[in-house]
Amino acid sequence: MVMLLEHVAGSILGLAVGDALGVPVEFESRHSLKQNPVTDMRAYGSHRQPVGTWSDDSSLALCLAESLTQSYDLKDVANRFVNWYNYNYWTPHGEVFDVGIATSQAIHQLGLGIEPTKAGGKSVSSNGNGSLMRILPLLFYIYNKPIEQRFAIVKDVSSLTHAHIRSVMACFYYLEFARLLMQRTDKFMAFEQTKNTVNDFLKTQNHIPMEEIDLFHRLLVNPIGNYDIKPIYEYKEAEIYSSGYVLHTLEASIWCILTSDSYAETVLKAVNLGEDTDTTGAVAGGLAGIMYTEVGIPKSWLVQLVKVEEIRDLTVRLFEKMSQN
Repeated sequence: MVMLLEHVAGSILGLAVGDALGVPVEFESRHSLKQNPVTDMRAYGSHRQPVGTWSDDSSLALCLAESLTQSYDLKDVANRFVNWYNYNYWTPHGEVFDVGIATSQAIHQLGLGIEPTKAGGKSVSSNGNGSLMRILPLLFYIYNKPIEQRFAIVKDVSSLTHAHIRSVMACFYYLEFARLLMQRTDKFMAFEQTKNTVNDFLKTQNHIPMEEIDLFHRLLVNPIGNYDIKPIYEYKEAEIYSSGYVLHTLEASIWCILTSDSYAETVLKAVNLGEDTDTTGAVAGGLAGIMYTEVGIPKSWLVQLVKVEEIRDLTVRLFEKMSQN
């Protein structure tokens, strides 16, 4: 399957723009945003950052992308995460202003030299969205690999910060869906095919508890428990959650993609859900960037994005490296 530069550039720029739209209103409630919705780039707000500033979501995704321009090396990815956290590598303005607790704890472990796949939290409480928000660049490395390899690599890269199977499954589902969008598959067909592919694959994974699979019922539409099962796009906005919990972020991003018809509509819908606005914007924005490519992202947002040319340069280098695989 052919990889195009427009997919790589669209995904990473789309992620960063969605992130930057959400940064000024992070932690605001949905009710508050109903009164004053985000419709354009804003400055300052929650983190008092200039307009176009992206957060740790983009920083860590850019660290992963930068590492992949060299090779696939978990220790190199880990070192770049540590350099970001301790020395402001791939930050918008030379400082880290936002980081989740689980991610911070894992990067501290990485800094101590622990094996990368053993750094991330393994408890049920360690299922924030910190690996989902940064996983998208990995898509281009695993794109043409067999599904067993795709899952194993996603598991390892997620585990740098989030090692619980729920976070791994969320990252895996997200990249499987993104992979089909790269093939220009209709988004509803992509949803249906992802559901079937992931369900079939999980049936072969005896080590994954059925109760964990059941938690994904809105996306897999494959109930085990007593749920009112319907596909995610049939849920109303009031039934979509936007906290920092990994499943909420995954569901919200897929819902925004399937209920919107443009890049702008997708990310504004994601951000205006409230709460973890930057991450919901980033995760949905990455998918929308693949679907609508860079040309679909409003130019007025791109020109305000901090370090946009450096990010563009990175996407070209990543595309060139991945095209050699």
